Order: sequence, then C-alpha cells, then structure tokens
Amino acid sequence: MRDTVVERLRTGLEEHRLDAIIAVSPENVAYTAGCVIPSQPLMRWRHAMTLVVRDGAPAVVCIDMEETTVRTAMPDVEVHVWKEFVERPMAALAGLLSSRGLDRARIGIEMHYLPAADLAELRELVPGAEFVADDEILTRARQVKTPDEIELLERLARISDTAILESFRAVRAGDTEMDIAAVLTRSVYEQGAQQFKLMIVATGERSQLPNVGPTTRALVPGDICRVEIFSVVDGYHAGVCRTAVVGEAPPIADRIYRNLVECKHAVFDAIRPGASTRAVYETYRETFNALRMPAISFVAHSIGVNLHEAPYFGPYSDHTVEEGMVLGMEPLVYRSGHGFGMQIKDMIAVEAGGARLLSDVIDTDEIFRIEA
Repeated sequence: MRDTVVERLRTGLEEHRLDAIIAVSPENVAYTAGCVIPSQPLMRWRHAMTLVVRDGAPAVVCIDMEETTVRTAMPDVEVHVWKEFVERPMAALAGLLSSRGLDRARIGIEMHYLPAADLAELRELVPGAEFVADDEILTRARQVKTPDEIELLERLARISDTAILESFRAVRAGDTEMDIAAVLTRSVYEQGAQQFKLMIVATGERSQLPNVGPTTRALVPGDICRVEIFSVVDGYHAGVCRTAVVGEAPPIADRIYRNLVECKHAVFDAIRPGASTRAVYETYRETFNALRMPAISFVAHSIGVNLHEAPYFGPYSDHTVEEGMVLGMEPLVYRSGHGFGMQIKDMIAVEAGGARLLSDVIDTDEIFRIEA
C-alpha cells in the first residue's frame, strides 16, 4: 500500500469522524494499493477492496485467482482471499472487518461503485456497523498528487506525446487511420506503457466526432487529423491530443488553429495556485469566442487514475486551483461548421509559481504537417 496515500486518507478519517475507509472501484483500489489488480477492471463481480483504518495496518481483499499477484505486489500487507464460485466477496470483507474489531464502527465505502445488492448483503453480515459514502473523501484526496504520482504522470505524458509524433511522421496521404493506430500502439508499448485507453484517430470529416477510434479511411491532401491517446501505467492515465494536416491546411483551418494556440497560452498562464477554475474557463472563452463557434463546457480537468477527475474548469462549478494538481488542458472545437474539428490537449502540473508543461515533445504552436 502507498504510505503517503494511506496517511492522507487517515486525515480524511479524522475530518469525517470515520473509523475506516474501504476503496472498492478499480480506480481507487489502484490509488491506494499502488498497483492494478488485473481482472478487477474487466469483471465487475471480481471484487477487490482495500481497507484503511484510523489505527493499524491497511489490508486488501481479493479473489483467489489474483492472490499471487496481490501478494507479490504487496508482500507486507494483510490479504483476505475469497474463493470464486464458492465464497462471496462481501463475506470476506465482513470477516476482515470483524477481525479488526470494526463490526460496530462507522465505515466509509464507495457507494457510487458498489452494487446495491452487495451493500445490502454487507449490512446484513455486519449489522452493527454504519456504512456511509466515502466517494467524496477519495475524490478529494486524489486531487493533489504526490511527488511520485507527478513523476509518473510526466513520464506518461511524454509517452503519449512521443507516440503521436511517431505516428504523424510514419504516414502520408494514402495511408489509413489504422496505419496511424498501428504506430501509436507499438510506440506506447516500446516506451514502457502497460496499456492504453481511448485511442482517438479521427481524420477528415471524422475529426468532428469526439471519441471515435480508427477506421480504414485513407488520408487525402487537406485532411485535418485529430489524434489522442491515453497511455497507462499502474492504473494512471496521461491523455495527449494533437492536430495535424495532410499537406496544406485550408485557410479557415489555419485561423481556427491559431485561435486554439492563443487559448492554450491564455489558459496555461491563468492556471496557478489560488486561481478560480471558473475564472480560468472565462479566460478561455474570452479568446475562443472570436471564432463564433460552439464551445466545450470545460477547458481543463484533473487526471490520474481516472481519465477525467474533479475539478473541472468550466462554468457550472468553481474550485480553487492547488499546487500539486495535474491537469489535462484541452482547448478544442468539434463543430467548426467547416467539416473538421481541431484540438490541442496537454498535460500540465500546477507548481508554486504557476503551470508546468508535462507533454513537451511536440511544439503545438504550429500545426503539424503530414506529407501529402
């Protein structure tokens, strides 16, 4: 288990008058454990859980299939194992709580993730305990990253950025979106990523579509190409998006891209400790509105074990920017009205003096040109 995270959650226990916190979702298990329990994100019923208590050592609950993986990753952590097909995960959790003297405790658990039937079963098995939602405690704890998290996210940002650069350099007119995807895939693994999520390869008229994967569509001169990928290590994501043109861009595309570059610099300069997330979004809109095109409802968001995390930098909420946050910053336009969309997405870290760019491989001040 990650000592810094455990101590941060113990602070949350004190503030919310809880005796223990249980992480249940794959994201928060990875956050607390420091590793992914492989089959948990793939099969929802294969529950894995971590327990952090006010006094005492943390513990893990996992399925027997993953026992050796968990014990190898966390050799010094108490592990409670439930047998698939013959035992129930909530029974294993209830046994752990009873063994720790928590059968009459006030316990936080992820109610946004745990199925209602499992929560009802847990309450029947441990009737003396009070179970309350701890989702916001975990979300708040994740907003300010530890130095190790920032180092990992910086590494991942460069992996994603480098993979996109290599894919742009490898193709030309006549190649397909699948050719771009093949280079992306090979590159993220060659650089040490364990996997990737949400690969977006959208060219020509498809560049207007927000979250689409690659097809056999061939590149033609004048195409706008919007490519994004989230490289993953130990459950952490870094998403980077770049826009390129095949050959020469139409004049309107150059105008739109120049506006997005201005937005990028304005937002980057506005992000610093103490800033208002809503005010940063308003700064973005002051520049973007010159295009007279539909605007995205946020321009930045936190990122880590989830692709998107709170806080969002938009008009519907307001939060204070803190040192240690890591953000995805993404001025974009999908519905330009000209048959294409464009986007610049970067990873940035918030430091005492302002923002620091983590995805610094491709110079996005000029649109990348793919050979026609």
